[in-house]
Amino acid sequence: MQKIFAHPSIVHRYFAFDCPESLFDENQDSRIKRFTNWSVELSSQAILGALTQAGLTVNDVGGMVINTCTGYICPGISTYLIEKLGLSRKIGVYDLVGSGCGGAIPNLQISEALLDRNRDGVIISASVEICSATFQMEDDINLIISNALFGDGAAASVLWNRPEGFEMISSASMYAPEDREAIRYIHKNGRLYNQLATNLPRLVRKVVAQVVNEILKPLSLEVKDIKHWALHTGGEKIINNIKEEIGLSETQLQATRDILARYGNMSSPTIWFVLRDLMDRGIKKGDWCMMVAFGAGLSSHAYLLRKK
Repeated sequence: MQKIFAHPSIVHRYFAFDCPESLFDENQDSRIKRFTNWSVELSSQAILGALTQAGLTVNDVGGMVINTCTGYICPGISTYLIEKLGLSRKIGVYDLVGSGCGGAIPNLQISEALLDRNRDGVIISASVEICSATFQMEDDINLIISNALFGDGAAASVLWNRPEGFEMISSASMYAPEDREAIRYIHKNGRLYNQLATNLPRLVRKVVAQVVNEILKPLSLEVKDIKHWALHTGGEKIINNIKEEIGLSETQLQATRDILARYGNMSSPTIWFVLRDLMDRGIKKGDWCMMVAFGAGLSSHAYLLRKK
């Protein structure tokens, strides 16, 4: 535990609970209540922040897709957000569950489809995870690694048909269902337990390479042509394996490593934090940017963007 928690790749993380001691005696009812409260609170903050940055208000929103994998409530998070944010009660909203750390990109794919149906509208794509609501305190290497790696967070983006931001060029997904046991949640006594295989970095590198090639090949592009990479912060070993497999440079990975150090792995919202970091560093008009995420399934997803 000392070796894992002291690893220098992660310096800070953020958690949605009042005190760490609460994790030791938190029953499942209290855990779902905490997940509900904080998933709504963090995602609403993220959505309002994205709208404000885009010069929009909640009255402009015509649709919303929100994903999570760290808690299940019915009705979903979206209905709470309609009430909390004062969104129109007639907008189209969709809740996605079960995609794990890669969930932000399937969300984005559905959000793009919503935008195609509403060309003059504004669509919100939001991801929120309360990973601490799945922490388990047992002497199990899977749980020790999870407790040292994951944090809580939320992120949101605005999709519109305007000459600002990024152009959405192409997306792809790749699944290896035969490897689903390598990375997943399992249920024990009504609780979620994270399961991570020791060979996960080797499995992830292969499926990531496949999904990246699926996008680049039809466009006659190569890895070296993509200047900016928003790669999910799956952990130090996974990052290094992907770097080796597809030939990324340390410069292309700097934003991913920085977000890992500052936030850990927040599951699905993390890729948006990496993209935000890249934007803060500066992305020039016409530059390519590749978003890549991976997680339960085993699955990998990628989205190619170009700065307008």
